[in-house]
Amino acid sequence: MDTRGAWHMTTLAEFGEYKFPHAGLLCSSRSRGWSGFAAELRAHPAGEIPAIRPDQMEITLALADVPDGSVERRGNGQFQSTAVRKGTLWFCPIGVEEDSIRITAELPQILHLYFPQQRFDRYSEAASRTISPGSIHYAANVDDELVRQIGLRLLDELRSETSSGSLLADQLSMALFAHIVSRYASDRMKPGADRLRGALDPRRLKRVTDHIEAHLSDDLTLDQLAAIACLSPFYFARAFRDATGIPPHRYVSTRRLELARQLLASTNLSLAEIALSCRFSSQATFTRAFQRSSGLTPGKFRQSIIL
Repeated sequence: MDTRGAWHMTTLAEFGEYKFPHAGLLCSSRSRGWSGFAAELRAHPAGEIPAIRPDQMEITLALADVPDGSVERRGNGQFQSTAVRKGTLWFCPIGVEEDSIRITAELPQILHLYFPQQRFDRYSEAASRTISPGSIHYAANVDDELVRQIGLRLLDELRSETSSGSLLADQLSMALFAHIVSRYASDRMKPGADRLRGALDPRRLKRVTDHIEAHLSDDLTLDQLAAIACLSPFYFARAFRDATGIPPHRYVSTRRLELARQLLASTNLSLAEIALSCRFSSQATFTRAFQRSSGLTPGKFRQSIIL
């Protein structure tokens, strides 16, 4: 007996593999330390996808035109047939009975973003209003440029990790989630109900920046920084930007590049060791970021200091 249509509990890491058992995984956020959501880039063969009742909310973005391709799906009795074009978006909320999913042609690049029940719980707590996962519309061919652009920015980070990538991913995912809820949930909040509760005053800002300075070589998450500021993560990023003029991930990235300059000038550490100390995923990633920032490669920068 096929039990996939029944409720099946998965983790964020498991969900894509469970829903798409025959799709190729091109890259994944699984080992990136991203919190509260997950991202996958997959290649889908033509064929049927087994029926499922998802326990994660899914946003799907097509990255290329497939002239003969379409996705035919039925959720909670609602049938949708959508041509696959670059930028095509689908939403599938938690709990929808998807009893039919058919792909008519190979889809080489499809981005999947997943949000768990816990993200709805946290957002509801921060907004003092319950937003139910099932209130998001089951929708195909969604025309929303903001969702596309956030998805593409997350894809860039997925393909090429940066030193403050986990912070950036946290901020982008929260902005995306808040936008989806405010625009597509049937029980969405009234305009103005999500305004910032409490600015980041100088005392709290100093606590946050002191923590960043003390942990530049460690993983830093938006949840950690928000907790230090005594703000919800949904409000912290905006409050920090109001206080400093730049978002948290950019502030951290700038400070890590400054640390790299100090290490290049004052130590004999190898470039690979400095890249690791400054939380870059590889020496090549470090070199690209450093050159964009200073106009010199790390090696040439070190030589200029010596000379």
